[in-house]
Amino acid sequence: MTGSRRIWTVVMGAALCLALVFAVERLVRASTFMEAQETAENTLRQTVYALEGHLRRYEVLPALLARQVEVRSFLATPPGSAGIEQMNLWLKHTNRVIESSDLYLIAPDGTTLAASNFDQSDSFVGQNFTYRPYFTTAIAGGSGQFFGLGTTSGVRGYYFASPVRDWAGRIVGVVALKIGVDDLETGWLASTHHTLVTDPDGIVFMATDPVWRYRGLLPLTPDRIARTKTSRRYADTPLYPLGQRESADNGRSLVTLAGSDGIAREYLAVNREMPGAGWTVRVLFDTGPIRAQVRLAVAAFALLLGIGLSLGWALWQRRARLAERIALQARAQAELERQVAERTADLRHANDELHRMQADMIQAGKLAALGRMSAALSHEINQPLAAARNYADSAALLIERGDLPRASDNIAQILSLIDRMATIARHLRNVARKPNEPLKTLSLHDAVTDALQVAETRLRASNVEVRNKLPKDLPMVLGGPVRLQQVIVNLLSNAADAMDSTGGEVELAAASDGDTVTLTVRDHGPGVAPAIVDRIFDPFFTTKTVGSGLGLGLSISYNIVKDFGGDLRVANHPDGGAVFSVILQAAKALQPAAQ
Repeated sequence: MTGSRRIWTVVMGAALCLALVFAVERLVRASTFMEAQETAENTLRQTVYALEGHLRRYEVLPALLARQVEVRSFLATPPGSAGIEQMNLWLKHTNRVIESSDLYLIAPDGTTLAASNFDQSDSFVGQNFTYRPYFTTAIAGGSGQFFGLGTTSGVRGYYFASPVRDWAGRIVGVVALKIGVDDLETGWLASTHHTLVTDPDGIVFMATDPVWRYRGLLPLTPDRIARTKTSRRYADTPLYPLGQRESADNGRSLVTLAGSDGIAREYLAVNREMPGAGWTVRVLFDTGPIRAQVRLAVAAFALLLGIGLSLGWALWQRRARLAERIALQARAQAELERQVAERTADLRHANDELHRMQADMIQAGKLAALGRMSAALSHEINQPLAAARNYADSAALLIERGDLPRASDNIAQILSLIDRMATIARHLRNVARKPNEPLKTLSLHDAVTDALQVAETRLRASNVEVRNKLPKDLPMVLGGPVRLQQVIVNLLSNAADAMDSTGGEVELAAASDGDTVTLTVRDHGPGVAPAIVDRIFDPFFTTKTVGSGLGLGLSISYNIVKDFGGDLRVANHPDGGAVFSVILQAAKALQPAAQ
């Protein structure tokens, strides 16, 4: 190959690699951003539903309160000081019952006559609210709604108002109800995304980052500022532009904002209107992790591509050097030509054999990995699958007999076992890491009962009888119900295997010791050899014959109990047989931490 041709080949190869990397980057970025968009849309939908549900809870209460005899009588006739005091107490009690922020009655001239916060320094009593839109709408006969910052309390809230009519149908005042939004906003702080809520003029009044509050997403035109000042929506709080930069990426909205730390970040933004409240809810997802994920995927692809090219180049160089060596040897003496030819033939044969062995090893590795995965899944779901088959057969007989209630119970058991198998399959993916499932308070009696139902077919096939010696007064324990059942089923199955299918007895016992509860499973087999005690919980360690198991059951069970904060131990009983001890944390000991 000439020098110019070699350079041309290198340039074309580099261009092809760059084009391939660019195409992969575009594909990965589109897929990653699409997934983030769907997540943001789902989060936004849940947030809007929560806000709408919170507002609907209080929307009709002012109209109901306006029909109360106490309210109508109070506003229909000029009350004395005793009547005002009594109404204040009534409003305070009612406010506590309906769990609102404040509840107050306003005269037709806008003056607050009585309020649930009458005994506080920021009481509404005596305050005039004619400037509030919710009052003007209600005094005109409508149902007023308004969001704003309390001019007296300085607390953000949503206001509902309804006219109060006397017995002649005349409007004699307004009942107003305020609900706070601070708790809703606080609940968003635990999420990994940001949430903004804006009023009809585009001003942010709820945000997970405090620096974004009372800033305008839309331009703060004189008309918008005038409307805000007229209603005193934000009292005397100064308003500033939010200073965001907006862009688009394949139809997706991107916003760049600076947070409390002063660092400007790019966010994937989705928004949704709440027409009833006049709000717009926006959810922002930081694109930094998304783009980092794209870069990581592209870097991994580029690395693999570089490794492949390097291996190809090394192979090509090797072949070239081999050809040169053969050419030099061909010019040697006849005897050397014969020896070199023989050695070259041997090397070629060895090289072919090496490639064949490498291919066989790769294929064997793939089949072994597939076998381990299949065996693990089969090992963990055989018992619930067999139990489900028994329930199905029983349900068919019960349906033929017309016993539909018991057949329905069997079908419910089948569905429960299907859910259990799905949970077991998910757990097999998490053997090497700690799962995110929170610990629950559960009954060891119930877990053992469910496990015996699942393992019933396996035990009966091995002619094994179970003696359940669990006391009635066991405390509750901490763990996951399905995974604890999985541990017990594994131990029962191993006990049946230990007795070599000749039958025998398995004893279940439990005892409480302060902060722990210990469940023991004893078989009457040959016990555990001392040489393998330290390895019995290792993955894929088994004493069974080839094809009888891969040694995953005890390893998985050990990891599950460790996830519960407990321990799984094995020992030999003095009278023969192995004893497996499942040590669990008592619920009363770790109840505050679990909560």
